[in-house]
Amino acid sequence: MKIGAITVGQAPRVDVTADIMDILGPGVELLERGGLDGLTREEIAAFAPQGDDYVLVSRLTDGSSVTFAEKYVVPRLQTAIDELEAAGVKLIMVFCTGAFPAELTSNVPMLFPNDLIQAVVPLLTKRSSIITVTPSPLQIEQNQQKWQNYVKKCRTIAVSPYDGVEAVAAAAKQIADTDADLIVLDCIGFTKQMKEIFMKETGKPVILPRTLLARIAAETAEA
Repeated sequence: MKIGAITVGQAPRVDVTADIMDILGPGVELLERGGLDGLTREEIAAFAPQGDDYVLVSRLTDGSSVTFAEKYVVPRLQTAIDELEAAGVKLIMVFCTGAFPAELTSNVPMLFPNDLIQAVVPLLTKRSSIITVTPSPLQIEQNQQKWQNYVKKCRTIAVSPYDGVEAVAAAAKQIADTDADLIVLDCIGFTKQMKEIFMKETGKPVILPRTLLARIAAETAEA
């Protein structure tokens, strides 16, 4: 079965597929496209967020990360979706936990991690109290606004998964004693290893969007 994946950055996302291909299973052929495919860092710099732009952070193929406004990549993402449909995919996974406008559409089922975590997280917090982790300080306010409709209490901290495990470990230590029911790693860039770091340092359950996304996609692939 062919499954598509779109990233708001550049494809392929080898950092994500390293954690999910075993979940998807041997019968899946994964085709990837990215909203920033074919662009240089200089060209991407023109997409820098301004004012109240919705901020995204993603990975380039060289392993570095970039911060940009969502509005610039939405048309490019639609092109990526159209290309994947033409290639015969039966399902599309979105490799980003951001919220996307309704005009981003597909003729095949499209799984948005943001929708999945917002459905699951409220079921897993008894006191409706969570900690969310987002890549950039520019995203803290928009992340809090996102979660205020789903939980009563949300504390958001910023650490980029693209800065490596040492930065993640330092952030995990900072919230080790914070009172909350669970932690949501609110970016597709966080890895299984990073989830384990947060669990070890805080003793709390941790939601990892990339593996949640893959498990839902695998259920569809088996249908």
